[in-house]
Amino acid sequence: MQSPIQRVGIVTKPQLGTHSKVLRDLMAWFADRNIEVLLDHESAANLGDATGSIDRLDLPSQCDLVVLLGGDGTFLSLARAVGSENVIILPVNFGSLGFLTEITLEETFGMLDIILQGKARTQKRMMIEVAVVRAHICHASFRALNDAVVTKGTLARIIDIDVRIDRKFVATYKADGLIVSTPTGSTAYALSAGGPILFPTLDAMLVTPICSHTLTFRSLVVPDTVEVELSLQAIKEPVYLTVDGQIGLELEPSDILRVRKSPATITIVESENKNFFDILRNKLKWGER
Repeated sequence: MQSPIQRVGIVTKPQLGTHSKVLRDLMAWFADRNIEVLLDHESAANLGDATGSIDRLDLPSQCDLVVLLGGDGTFLSLARAVGSENVIILPVNFGSLGFLTEITLEETFGMLDIILQGKARTQKRMMIEVAVVRAHICHASFRALNDAVVTKGTLARIIDIDVRIDRKFVATYKADGLIVSTPTGSTAYALSAGGPILFPTLDAMLVTPICSHTLTFRSLVVPDTVEVELSLQAIKEPVYLTVDGQIGLELEPSDILRVRKSPATITIVESENKNFFDILRNKLKWGER
């Protein structure tokens, strides 16, 4: 029976030249199985030849499977480009922490065999859409796998952020900032800010203050069916929106941020040898003295 995987994209961490052998081995492995390989510009540059490579944003729509060699940062940049349930992502960890990239290099070729046999376990992860409304018009919009963060500049005072859930007023948060995250993002910035860990497939969003001035403010878990609205009270110093820790913009005093579940999801291949709790124990050093 023919494998459903006919075209594979490979994405690597920028300037991952020291691991170009792995990239070449992967390309040879797929060539032996008559599977076409596409490279993004950064991956092709790691091989010293960008001929035939394509933009990373265009890669997922042209593939049945994307193999990612990198860390969580590389994964996040790819995830925002996917926007489709039809492409599967095999995340191979070349980074350090690796909450998202859970497959080890040693597992890679065995996992690829399982994928080609159609027997791999996969998991869908929700994403969020972030709209910046300025003067009643959508000024900018972003898609995020982890989170959207509103935070003060380096020298700014505590900022006041009005929070509404489905247009119902919740409270004015006096804090250094506020994080709206997915369950996947609950192990990112939100965890550092004292938020809870959510199981990654939970149908929920998380609203977490950063260094709240009022100690009774805690993370708020809400259904993924709601819209979270953030608006700034009078500000005099710079305040910024950052999406997945990678992109963003400076906000103006009258801006309104609206965050809701995205229609897009990503599908990732799960490890055969470990589960989410194994990853938590390993990455967070649970049970160690």
